[in-house]
Amino acid sequence: MPRKVRELIRDLNAVGFYEIPGGGKGAHRKFTHARYAGAVTISGHAGDDAKPYQEKQVKYAIEQVKP
Repeated sequence: MPRKVRELIRDLNAVGFYEIPGGGKGAHRKFTHARYAGAVTISGHAGDDAKPYQEKQVKYAIEQVKP
């Protein structure tokens, strides 16, 4: 069963990612971290099912910033 977009956002916030103000349009949000080059874009509303590529992207981003 796919995870929800809100769960991906919670995971990103838990390791220090923060949302870039004005970083997305509509249901898109961009998150960045001091130790992560670039940004992670999450699309969809909080209650939507996350796409498999989004889950992989979030997992990769979290692995990159953890010591």
